[in-house]
Parts: sequence; structure tokens; C-alpha cells
Amino acid sequence: MRELSVDEQWTRRFTDLIDKHFDFADIENLLYINASTGSHAFELSEKLEDKTNIFATAENEDMLRIARDKAAAIRSGVDFSMIRFEEDSFDAVLADASLIPTREYEAVIDETIRTAKSGASIGILSITAGSFGEIFSLLWEVLFNEGLGDHGRVAEDMIAELPTVTQLEKTAKSAGMENVQSHTANEVFEFENGAEFVNSTLVSDFLLPDWLSSLDDDEKERVMGKLAELIDAEDGNLSFRFSVKATLVTGEKA
Repeated sequence: MRELSVDEQWTRRFTDLIDKHFDFADIENLLYINASTGSHAFELSEKLEDKTNIFATAENEDMLRIARDKAAAIRSGVDFSMIRFEEDSFDAVLADASLIPTREYEAVIDETIRTAKSGASIGILSITAGSFGEIFSLLWEVLFNEGLGDHGRVAEDMIAELPTVTQLEKTAKSAGMENVQSHTANEVFEFENGAEFVNSTLVSDFLLPDWLSSLDDDEKERVMGKLAELIDAEDGNLSFRFSVKATLVTGEKA
């Protein structure tokens, strides 16, 4: 599902920021953390030709298997060996934190800093405050009406958990980055109706399970059904859209 749907629908919006704002000049070896099934890592390998050795990690065994199969099929030099890399090993490190729980951001940033050499270029993708506002307001109403999630507190926590760009920059500096800059793009996702939204792979298999992790399976199903109904009631014959602030934080290891 990640390979066929989410990488194109979601991840591509974030990796475009890397292509626009990350400097790949004079990089001998690069580590790509959370490279999913490898599509962007393979593109970078082709773009950089033999000038840069690229190593990559995947988020789980399923994506790792797909990435390795793709690498073999296209004879890519991207290395998905998934060993634990030593400290201070890479001239550049990229990390995709766009689909991990917000509470795990700091761990990803720490791993990015750990593996980078002093002065190495670093880029970290994430979502920032202001994202999902259209969803969270409706989700709060559903949870409140259904008497779930502490009467909407779960939705309030989701909003509070998303870091601002300033907070993300501060975390990066505290972890050991300098010359920190941020690049943000407002991305809009559109669905024909409520049913298409809640049944999409991105929402049903990646976003909602994390947001509704405190609910049991029956409660999650109930919330998803009510959310689809509320979207259709609110938007009528119009499509449903939600926005995401895709952010790339760049800098060097101090």
C-alpha cells in the first residue's frame, strides 16, 4: 500500500522540498533514513551518478524487502543493508519523519545527528503546526458527539502535538545542528466525498490509526463512519480538502 499509493500521494510532496532546497554538491556518502520503498533514494542515485554513495534505511521489513527487490531489478547502487551505522560516518544525512508519530521526532533527529560527520549537511522532513486543521475540527465534533476520546480531548491533543516551525528549528539546534533553516510548502489533499477520504490508504492505514490509537477497533470503525457522514453533511456536493504544512529543516552538524 505504501509503495502503490502513499509514496506518490503523500511522500512525493515532501521529497520535492529536498530536490528544491538541499545541496548535494561534493557529497561522497549519504545516508537516507526512513526511505520507504526507495523511490526517492533511487532517483537521487541516478541524478548524482557515481559521485555519491547512498545508504538507506526503511521503516519496516515489508518496505525493506520491496526496496531491495527494486534495487536489484533496476541495478541500483543504493545500499539497503540496514546495518547500524557508526557515529560521524556520513557527509550528508536525510531523514523522512513525515509519517511517524510526532512523539518520535526527537529520536529521528538524534539518529540523524549521530550518524553525520562534523559539518555534514542535514535535511529532515516533517509536518508542522497548521496541518490537518480541517480534519481535526470535524474529528473533535465526532468524538464529542459520540462520547469518545475524552469528549474530544484526543483531537485537541493532536493539534497540540504538532510542532511549529520555530519549535522544530529549536529542537534541531538543541540536538546539535547549526545554520538551521526551514522550507515550508502548503500542500492540499482532495477527496471526492467522505467515504473516499476515510477509505483512502493514506487516511485509513496511516493517519487515523495513530490519531485514534486510544480507541478500540469498534470505536475506531464508528468514528470513521461518523466522520464520513459529517464530511458529506458539511460539504454537500463539494469535494473535501485538507491541508498540510510540509516542512524541510536543513543545516549542518555542529
